[in-house]
Amino acid sequence: MAPLFDLPFEEPHQPAPAEPPPRRIYTVSELTAEIRRVLEEAWFEVWVEGELSNCKVWGQAGHLYLTLKDDRAQLKGFMFGSDLKRLKFKPEDGLRVIARGRLSVYEPRGEYQLTCSTLEPRGLGALQLAFDQLKRKLQAEGLFDPARKRPLPLLPRKIGVVTSIDGAAVRDVIKVLGQRYPNVHVVIRPARVQGEGAAEDIARALAHVAAWDGVEVVILARGGGSIEDLWAFNEERVARAIAASPVPVIAGIGHETDATIADFVADLRAATPSNAAELVVARKEEFVAGIVRRTEKMAAVVRGVVHEGQRRLDAARARPGFAGFGARLVTRGRYCDELARTVVGSMGSQVGRRTRQLEEYRRRLEGCDPRRRLAQDAARLTRLDGRLRAAIAGARHVADRRFRDVAGRLDALSPLAVLARGYAVCWNADRTVIIREADAALVGRAVTVTLARGELDCTVVETRPERAGGIDPNGRDDTHV
Repeated sequence: MAPLFDLPFEEPHQPAPAEPPPRRIYTVSELTAEIRRVLEEAWFEVWVEGELSNCKVWGQAGHLYLTLKDDRAQLKGFMFGSDLKRLKFKPEDGLRVIARGRLSVYEPRGEYQLTCSTLEPRGLGALQLAFDQLKRKLQAEGLFDPARKRPLPLLPRKIGVVTSIDGAAVRDVIKVLGQRYPNVHVVIRPARVQGEGAAEDIARALAHVAAWDGVEVVILARGGGSIEDLWAFNEERVARAIAASPVPVIAGIGHETDATIADFVADLRAATPSNAAELVVARKEEFVAGIVRRTEKMAAVVRGVVHEGQRRLDAARARPGFAGFGARLVTRGRYCDELARTVVGSMGSQVGRRTRQLEEYRRRLEGCDPRRRLAQDAARLTRLDGRLRAAIAGARHVADRRFRDVAGRLDALSPLAVLARGYAVCWNADRTVIIREADAALVGRAVTVTLARGELDCTVVETRPERAGGIDPNGRDDTHV
């Protein structure tokens, strides 16, 4: 072994430390997306039990938003509207359910949630829960109220039947109706009574057969089966179609122990389809026998009344006060006949007199007939109109002749006619005075000369007094302007 001091003072060679890996920095969106991927892959399908709360349906698509909770935690959930429509019951707050779905993350809020594909009630079947919910709802609306139930017609002439054309129920109904009321008119409207779309088909069939001309009552029938088989009769649309029917509806669905929503809404519930047919019509013989019994009872009552009346009449005749009553009655009858003849004769006389007066009034009215007087007045007006027109024409002719004479005379006296022959009119400057003498016009003043056509504005240059003959010795005109 080497001595201790023979060892070198340096420490033995150590390997260099490894470099740390580079940091991976996530954005919030990337980290949330990664968490969502991990959750959806690890929890693709999970069953969760809890109590429903905050159940709300939003949007036109009808998506359901909910919260599952227990005494220590809660989990937000979501269900698409298409999945919600397939549920047989309505999710409500406080209902304990088992949800099947997958975990996911709602990235905008960074919350994880359960996307549910189906819900099952805990401790109670979904169908039974849906049945109870719909029953409470319709009962609150008054659809089960006995006051709205309508009585069935006594002997309907036309009966509508809604059922499957291939089932035993239709044969039972036809058999019973044929035995009890052979001449009844049956209108059968086939409909699906089980499976997908059966409720819609039943509702359409009820509306169609109830609107058929002459149908007075409708039988809704189906044979027995499980609650799943009879579920179409527990649908809300079928219940409302029964309530909206304009004629009474009798429900014969399943066996006596089977109870559906349609039984509660119908106007009458029958234990079976055959019992429905028995209730809707009475046996013809029983009906006729009832009429005979009532006829005999009525005849017996009438005979008793007549017998009692005859007895009382005989007892009255036997009394002393009624002795000779028959003879007095005959005498009074004869007196009444005489009075009647007198009244009839008097009335006949009065009627004859009134008839003659009426005839006289009629003749007088014909003499005063407004139509005749109107015709006479119309002829008179026509003659007067002709005379008036002739007088107007003559007066117009005379006035025209006088007007022409006066116009001729006026035209002869008109100064315009004088002007037309070559004369002129001389005015002062403002056309207020006619200048008739040369001395009246001053030299240098303006004058206006009116001719037959137009006027002249002139200035007086020289005036000459009037000379004999109007012409100066030199042979010139004595007036110049």
